[in-house]
Amino acid sequence: MMSRVKKGMIAGFSATLVVSILEAVNVFGGPWFTPFPHIVAFMMGMENNLLAGWIAHFVIGTLVLGTLFGVLSPRLPTDTWATKGIVFAVGALIVLMVGIFLFGDPKMFSGADGFGTLAWLLITHVVFGIVLGSVYGNLMAREKRHAKEMAGVARVPCLYG
Repeated sequence: MMSRVKKGMIAGFSATLVVSILEAVNVFGGPWFTPFPHIVAFMMGMENNLLAGWIAHFVIGTLVLGTLFGVLSPRLPTDTWATKGIVFAVGALIVLMVGIFLFGDPKMFSGADGFGTLAWLLITHVVFGIVLGSVYGNLMAREKRHAKEMAGVARVPCLYG
């Protein structure tokens, strides 16, 4: 039996991996929009260190958001796991935007790609939420199936204590 936190971390890593593929296409194919790892590196004060942004992106997606989703998912207001993930990820985007506008530099969203970057962040967070919720829901369903299968199994007494 796996804890909700562990399931959330596995789902968070999976979702971060999928979004990282989208971000890699944006970084290496364009960049058409300001990539999320660049925004994270900028907020950490390392605007020229994209590697630090990528590392922070994986840490935040896996450890912070995955763990929080594992804890908060039963309390989210929707019925399906994918929509729970979307609600959670869009909420995380709102917290990110408030953080940028309060503590960061909101000028990073001005200029030619300002609205495009906000739209890109919304799209990638929705994708993150869909993957996060779907993977978490699959892990929950697998555990329920396993518990149901094990319910009919007779217990064998242990001879060694």
